[in-house]
Amino acid sequence: MTATHPTPSVRMRLSLRAAWSAAVALVLGVVACTDPTVAPKSSVTGANFFGDPSSYVEFLAKIYAGLAVGGQNGGDGSTDITGIDGGFSQYLRLYWEMEELPTDEAVIAWGDQTLPEMNTQGWTASNTFVNAMYYRVYFQVGMANEFLRQTTDAQLDARGVSASLKTKIHTYRAEARFLRALAYWHGLDFFGGIPLATETDALGATPPKQVTRTQLYNYVVSDLTAIRDSLPQPGAAPDVATYGRATGPAADMLLAELYLNAGVYTGTPNYAGALNEASNVINSGLYRLAPVYRNNFTADNNNSPELIFAVVEDGLHTQTYGSTNFIIHASCGNQMNNADYGVDGCWWGLRMKPSAYALYPAGDTRAANVFKTGQTQGIPCLVNCFPNGYPNPKFTNKTSSGATGSNPSFADTDFPMFRLGEAYLIYVEAHLRGGGGTDPLALQYFNQLRIRAYGNSNAVDTSIAQITLDTLLAERGRELMWEAHRRTDLVRYGLFTGSGYIWAWKGANAYGGDSTGTATDGHLNLYPIPANELIANPNVKQNPQY
Repeated sequence: MTATHPTPSVRMRLSLRAAWSAAVALVLGVVACTDPTVAPKSSVTGANFFGDPSSYVEFLAKIYAGLAVGGQNGGDGSTDITGIDGGFSQYLRLYWEMEELPTDEAVIAWGDQTLPEMNTQGWTASNTFVNAMYYRVYFQVGMANEFLRQTTDAQLDARGVSASLKTKIHTYRAEARFLRALAYWHGLDFFGGIPLATETDALGATPPKQVTRTQLYNYVVSDLTAIRDSLPQPGAAPDVATYGRATGPAADMLLAELYLNAGVYTGTPNYAGALNEASNVINSGLYRLAPVYRNNFTADNNNSPELIFAVVEDGLHTQTYGSTNFIIHASCGNQMNNADYGVDGCWWGLRMKPSAYALYPAGDTRAANVFKTGQTQGIPCLVNCFPNGYPNPKFTNKTSSGATGSNPSFADTDFPMFRLGEAYLIYVEAHLRGGGGTDPLALQYFNQLRIRAYGNSNAVDTSIAQITLDTLLAERGRELMWEAHRRTDLVRYGLFTGSGYIWAWKGANAYGGDSTGTATDGHLNLYPIPANELIANPNVKQNPQY
């Protein structure tokens, strides 16, 4: 028995079909370089590519696939960006590493290139993985921009596109704008003020100008607000027709994330906006907590009623060495049996930092997956030392019923970018920070997560006064462990850098020496813009102190 997933025709953006090559050829000259306004260098033109009516959905499929795979061929072959292996450069793998490795949650035992520096906040402007994430953002932006250029009403009318197809393409355009907004959110969160390029920038024009972090934030918020009602509107989850696609509730969640961190991005908090957007998702009635927490991270998690927007993986059709396939394989090693997690081998990489495991009190079932046999608790070492530290195989290529996914080499497990559990936590935090709402609802949402985690009501709080911001940060750590939120959370709390919170390897020497941790400088709240980008685009200035 294998995992039950929607058919490739429904999951239109995920099947690696031959037509993708043509779509990529059309936009490759735009997105493969540092300048998103460079003219395409391809023999494929709009005239011959868009002669096939299905080309529009296939082009959109490639933008979605930019989150799921690292190249044009299975196993991340024919990589999208140069200078780094296709698996290493896969979007979600980079995103996960930048959110988790520099924090109190995760450490990786590999010495590849500059990867050890990510464990310790020791990166520079030439860090291979930081640079790759920057270019991944613009790969996504470039593809979305070209799709939007090619799908204006004027272009469609000139090609004789039918009225029914035009209606579909209008929805596709909203989805492309959502995917661009998602990439720009990651860009402004990681790098601050960066170049802003849109579909209105003429190809072959001068490189895009760098905007402030506030300007980029305002642009993304405005764009999301404009398209929200044009996105597909889902039925009750799990809704096969819209699963994995950008929907109205997905836009609400992205806006909630932006508003929750508005104080970091712009200097002006917007907790009322965060609470309102989280409420929109909660009150939609489309989502409910998965009765079993672990079922949000299994090979059939597409059946979870909790997932709002997921990056969909399929072991037969989206074969990548990044995304959840990386998380699952790399979280396995030593005395762990790879077959228990539905994979064909262990990569001996990821373990928890001691501070992460210490978050779980007795009775919290969210820690049940932590593997201890043959592992030494304590401060994990960095290179070739998987038995030091506890692995956290939270994600698995086994289904909720225990069957192995469709392919043990490549996971079926989807990555939950947004889910209802976090919408509850956003509501509670926004309420505690003065964003409105009610004490009873905030208490109810918090306790629903606790009840699921403990299997009973023994751990519930009886008053909102018992839930402090510190309590909430710890709860976010438990509920969202290894889901790529931790760096952003610690920055918002003022704890990612500085001396207010020290954990193992924070500020330590990435290649040896004392690993107990020390205070770090505040400029590390932003990653550096790649050194090569400063040369390629004279409009760009480096972030301070890099």
